[in-house]
Amino acid sequence: MANVAIAAVPADHGARDHGNPRSLHRSIIIAIAVILAIAPFVLYPVFLMKVLCFALFALAFNLLQGYGGLLSFGHAAFFGMAGYATAHAAKMWGFTPELSILFGTVVGALLGLAIGALAIRRQGIYFSMITLALAQMVFFFCLQAAFTGGEDGIQGVPRGDLLGLVSLADDRAMYVFVCMVFLASLAMIYRIIHSPFGQALKAIRDNEPRAVSLGFRTAQYKLATFVLSAAFAGLAGGMKALVFQLASLTDVHWSMSGEVVLMTLVGGMGTVFGPIVGALVMVSMQNYLAQFGAWVTIIQGVVFVVCVLVFREGIVGLIARLIRRPL
Repeated sequence: MANVAIAAVPADHGARDHGNPRSLHRSIIIAIAVILAIAPFVLYPVFLMKVLCFALFALAFNLLQGYGGLLSFGHAAFFGMAGYATAHAAKMWGFTPELSILFGTVVGALLGLAIGALAIRRQGIYFSMITLALAQMVFFFCLQAAFTGGEDGIQGVPRGDLLGLVSLADDRAMYVFVCMVFLASLAMIYRIIHSPFGQALKAIRDNEPRAVSLGFRTAQYKLATFVLSAAFAGLAGGMKALVFQLASLTDVHWSMSGEVVLMTLVGGMGTVFGPIVGALVMVSMQNYLAQFGAWVTIIQGVVFVVCVLVFREGIVGLIARLIRRPL
């Protein structure tokens, strides 16, 4: 009995040291909501909306790579294709903004189902190359299809009236809508990560053969994660199309897939809030260093190399290690 009591002391001590990570996470989410409420009075709303769109895109990618262990080089396909679908539905069919974005999200999810069903048959670099190849097929489809406008894209996309009542033509009204969608998506992704599904997903990521031996149908888990990630990426792409009233080839190009990888790595892959920080850093560099022209890409490369060499776990990963709390 004494041995049991002594052995129980370190475990309890460790539990007190680490505290309740979920309580900390909820506090951070509340802090994010407060910051977002104050931000438009300090910064340009369109810049903030761009950050939120890319932050959601990075969160979607992190769900697949950080927690599913699947490195996709073709996530721009879902982001850009959903943008085209949203823009077309809003401009040509007269859909309200919420229906347009929902349509774009469904298109992203269906495209994710099609690509994921093929890609998960392979692992490692072969999986990544399949996603890249299929994403390039989507890019050339968007380049040739009539409804996408080719190199001109779909311009002058109307933001419309939310629920037919609230006009989103004003940037501040649009910002509030984007914030609400972003916070709801962040809460959903957080719930997915910390659900039994998320725990099984991490087990598959860490040791797939063991997960198979325990009876998990790993292929189904991977496909479900791929579709969820594609849906959230589509949601981000649809919002961006409405914010900038434009859907273009830039969003479906392979370089966009590279950017979301950089955002996630710089912020902290496998962390809840790392992709948000990474998106903020990368979008800020693109906007505030635009005066350097082509040098922006080189600066981004330097930042990425420094992050990999100095703190491989990313900015948020480094902070989490220093405070000894999972973020």
